[in-house]
Amino acid sequence: MRRIDQIADKYVEDAIALSPLTATSMGIAGHDHEIDDLSPAGFAAQAALTRQAIADLDAAEPSDERERVAKDAILERLRLQLERDEAGDTYLELNVLASPVHGVRQIFDLMPKDGKVAAENIAARLAAVPDAFDQFTETLRAEAAEGRVAAKRQVLEVATHCDNWNGAKGKDTDFWAGLANSVTIDGEPIKTGPLRIALSNGANWARSAATKFALFLREELAPQAPEKDAVGRDRYSRASRYFIGAAIDLEETYAWGWQELARIEADMRATAERIKPGASIDEVVAFLDQDADENFTDKNLFRDWMQELADATIADLADTHFDIPEQVRVIDCKIAPTEDGAIYYTGPSEDFSRPGAMWWSVPEGQKLFGKWREKSTVYHEGVPGHHLQVGQTMARVELLNRFQRQMMWCSGHGEGWALYSERLMDELGYYEDDPGGRLGMLDAQAFRAARVVVDIGLHCEFAIPEDNPFGWRPGEEWDGEKMFEFMKAHTRTIEDEMLSFERNRYLGWAGQAPSYKVGERLWMQAREDYKERKGAEFSLKQFHTDALNLGSMGLAPFSEALGRL
Repeated sequence: MRRIDQIADKYVEDAIALSPLTATSMGIAGHDHEIDDLSPAGFAAQAALTRQAIADLDAAEPSDERERVAKDAILERLRLQLERDEAGDTYLELNVLASPVHGVRQIFDLMPKDGKVAAENIAARLAAVPDAFDQFTETLRAEAAEGRVAAKRQVLEVATHCDNWNGAKGKDTDFWAGLANSVTIDGEPIKTGPLRIALSNGANWARSAATKFALFLREELAPQAPEKDAVGRDRYSRASRYFIGAAIDLEETYAWGWQELARIEADMRATAERIKPGASIDEVVAFLDQDADENFTDKNLFRDWMQELADATIADLADTHFDIPEQVRVIDCKIAPTEDGAIYYTGPSEDFSRPGAMWWSVPEGQKLFGKWREKSTVYHEGVPGHHLQVGQTMARVELLNRFQRQMMWCSGHGEGWALYSERLMDELGYYEDDPGGRLGMLDAQAFRAARVVVDIGLHCEFAIPEDNPFGWRPGEEWDGEKMFEFMKAHTRTIEDEMLSFERNRYLGWAGQAPSYKVGERLWMQAREDYKERKGAEFSLKQFHTDALNLGSMGLAPFSEALGRL
C-alpha cells in the first residue's frame, strides 16, 4: 500500500477508536453503544493523534500525483485543526448547532431503530449520555479557569436547546422519550421486558443529564461568559482559514459582500417583475405565499414533495450533466425529530446501506411550506449539491483513501459547491419556466451574501460602510440586534423563529456562515481557470467530474490540485 494511504487509513482507525460518534456517522459498526470522551483528557488524546499524523505525513514522500493531492489536502486540514486547538478556539464553540452536546443528541438520528441489537445499542448509548455531559462540563470548567468561555448568548441558547430536547414545548417534543418509543423489533414497539426497561431508564437518565447540564450553563458558566458576541480579528482569521480552506482578504471580502447582495437584489426585482408586473419583491412574496399550488400547510406532505423533486432531479441529471455513481442515486428526505430550526445533510454509510439524507428540523411555529421557497434547498442538500458531492467522494474507492472519503470536510469546499449547485441549476435552465422558484433561489443567494456582510462585520468589528448600497445605518457598529435587523431586511423566505436561530448560529460559529458564498465565489473562479486552460476542449461535465473526483479539501489545495489537471 502507498505510504500516504497507510498513514491516512491508520489515522481513520485511531480516530474511530477515540470517537464512537464518528464511527456511527460513517456507518461503521461496533461502536454504536459508546460515546466520545468529552473530558479534557479526551480532547488532548485527539490533539495528540493529530500531531502524530502531521509528523508522519511530513516525513512521507508521495509516490504519485494522487498521493501528492492527498498529502497536501490532509495536512492542510490537520494543521489548521491543530492551530485552532492550541489557540483554544475549538473549546469556545459552544454554539446552537455544532457543539459536542449537539453531536451527542444528533447521533441518535443516524442509528438503526429496529432489532434487538439496535435496541441494545440505543439503550447503552442513552445510558452513557450522563457521563458524556459530565465530561464536557469538566472541559468547560477547565477552559473557564483559563479565561476561555463562549459568549453568554450562546451559553444560554444551548441551555434552551437542552430544555427543548427534554420536552419544554410539550410532552410530544420530549426527544429522549420519543427516541425510546421509536425503537422496534421486527417493526413492533417494545412495550415490556428488559429492553423496554433499559430504554426507559436510558431516556430518563439522558433527560436528567440534559437538565443538569442546562443548570450548569445557566448558573455557573453564564455568569463567567462575556456579553460581547464578537470574537475579534485574530480568532476570526483562524476560523475563516479553517472553514474556507484558504486565506482571504477580510476587508475586500466584506466590501464584496455588500456589492454582491446589491447585485442579487437587482436580479430579484427583475424576476419579481416577471411574476407580477409593477409589484415590489415583498408584494410578490406575499402573492406567492397565498398561491395554494405553491404551498403546503402539512410538513409531511412537504417532505414528500421534496423527496419527489430530489428523486426526479437525480434521474434527470445522471449521465447527462454529471457522472452519478449508482450507489448515490438514492437519497432520503426527512423531518428531524427536533424543532431546533436547522436544515442539514448527513452522508451515507461506508457501505451505502444507509443512504445520504437531508433533514429539516422544523421550528414549532412554522405552518407554511412553500415549494417556490425551497426548490433551491433540494438542489443544495440533494443533487447536484451535498448528496452528489459527498456520495461521489464516498464511492471513489479507487481514487481516494479512507480519510479523504470519510473524514475530510471543508465547509468552503462543501458548502461552496452546494451554493454553486443552486446557481448551476439556473444556468442549466431548471428555473426557466418557474420564476417563483428562481426568486426563491435568488433569495437564498441573497441570504448567503448577507451572511458574509454580518458575520465578517460583526466578528471583525468593522464599521457599517458610510457608502453602503442600501444607505443602511452608515458608520454604525454591528451588534446582534443589528445583525437580525439586516438579515430580516434582506431575507424573504425564512420565518422569524428560524432567522433568530440563524443569527445565533453566526454569533456562535464565527467564520462558518461566509464559507458558503465565499466558497461559491472560489468555485466559480476555479471553473473559469479550468475553462481557460482547456480552451476548445472544455467540457462542463468533465469539469464537474474532475473537480469532484479530487474529494473534499480546503479551497487553496483544491485550486492547486485542479490546476495540475
